[in-house]
Amino acid sequence: MGSVVLSLDAELGWGFHDQESPPTDRVERARAGWKRLIDCFEEAAVPATWAIVGHLFLDDCDGEHASHPASGDWFAAERGRWRSRLDLRFGEGLIERIEGSPIAHEIGSHSFSHVVFGDADTTRTLAAAEIDASVELARERGVSLSSFVYPRNRVGHRDTLAEGGFVCYRGRAPARGLDDFAGGRPLRKLAEATIDAPPLVRPRYDEFGLVNVPASLYLFGFEGLGRSIAESVWDDPVVRAAKRGIDAAAEANGSENEVFHMWLHPNNLVTPRDVRRVRRILAYLDAQRTAGRVSVETMTEVAARTDRVR
Repeated sequence: MGSVVLSLDAELGWGFHDQESPPTDRVERARAGWKRLIDCFEEAAVPATWAIVGHLFLDDCDGEHASHPASGDWFAAERGRWRSRLDLRFGEGLIERIEGSPIAHEIGSHSFSHVVFGDADTTRTLAAAEIDASVELARERGVSLSSFVYPRNRVGHRDTLAEGGFVCYRGRAPARGLDDFAGGRPLRKLAEATIDAPPLVRPRYDEFGLVNVPASLYLFGFEGLGRSIAESVWDDPVVRAAKRGIDAAAEANGSENEVFHMWLHPNNLVTPRDVRRVRRILAYLDAQRTAGRVSVETMTEVAARTDRVR
């Protein structure tokens, strides 16, 4: 019996603050999606790892962040177009909803201000500042951070995670050999959602003493017209892919080392059909767990049982 992990990039406006034209629908539905996801998890009694942007732990700020080593325009959106959008800059009420949930969720980190650690321009000093600020703000709320999710999945400066006391991070999904799939990117996306099962992953220690818990499936990677066509003539291909991944974990030759790791953003829940997708996946996961076929874990729980020799 393998296990299933769900992780979330919880960021509100910070996931898009450096973009000139952020997706308005996702930005405006970020808080509602966050609350709806908590409801969905409670309905299915499924815990998740909520990787939260550290700035959301703040109640207020001047938008300047003078002691932060980022370049002068990094916080421009906070000082400018989103200055009055406290709902996008701060997590008022949302973190409390996670902490007050009857489900044993894990709170992890998604950096302090969504700096992309894997970018060439991101220095070690900048990465360390993002880690230190996140850890300190969480500590002030009585939260000890163990799991980290890299902004935009760009892994970098892992040494700063280790020094900051983290024990694990979400690594990139394994390649599925479909990069050269005929028909271009849209058909490749369809193939990823419909051909075989998404990959199971094996968490492993890296050279910094951190456990890499790689992703298996992004739950909102097949959208737009392709999704609409697939749903109208067949079914939601991502739901089917998630079910295949859960089944693969259940049939993992009795090995608890096999993990199926799904992830998403709260701001992915823009429309009712997005909520239906998540509910269907969680309902199936709950049924398989109740049948004793899979377990459900947080990232830190997986790391805690990962053997250093594997």
